[in-house]
Amino acid sequence: MASQDTASQQAPNAPMEQRLAAVERVLEVRAHDKGLSVDGTMEWVEEKLMAENGAKVVARAWTDPAFRARLLADGKAAIAEFGIGLPAIQRQVYVLENTPSVHNVIVCTLCSCTATTLIGPPPNWYEDLEYRARVVREARTVLQEMGCPVAPETEVRVWDTTADTRFMVLPMQPPETIGWPEDKLAAIVTRDSLIGVARPSAEGG
Repeated sequence: MASQDTASQQAPNAPMEQRLAAVERVLEVRAHDKGLSVDGTMEWVEEKLMAENGAKVVARAWTDPAFRARLLADGKAAIAEFGIGLPAIQRQVYVLENTPSVHNVIVCTLCSCTATTLIGPPPNWYEDLEYRARVVREARTVLQEMGCPVAPETEVRVWDTTADTRFMVLPMQPPETIGWPEDKLAAIVTRDSLIGVARPSAEGG
């Protein structure tokens, strides 16, 4: 490996045009739809990689017990019912239900991976080494600092994202929102609540 690294470091730089073309090819190869151009990929990122997808899933789970059961049993299959595409690399997508006795929170200790098509691009604090290191050791303190205190009797579970496994939190529905239509419910579900560091609030709708 060392010899290969040395060889690559000694190789002359390719012209800028060639390097840009190489980047474009990589973007096209990695686009979730193989027919997507670079411009199409950027449009897909802007329009599809948004927390609204996860919010819609949560709103349906709050209002449809049968869907909720399917979602918790097989997150990837239930999410597909919405027509939400998931990258092939995400072989498993688990939806973690918060309850009065269990609070789930997500982290990626190695980098900043999230279920992007459901949660959206990771926020800056999620990428920060301090969050990634501390939440696995002192989750209650971190949640308290982020404005999401957890009762002492509630178990806190920290889930570490891997290369092929993603998580999304199913937060508890505020009691005062029972009976709301799905679109109004989805409006109060935030990216942070899908990660587990915040709770939806009726005032957020």
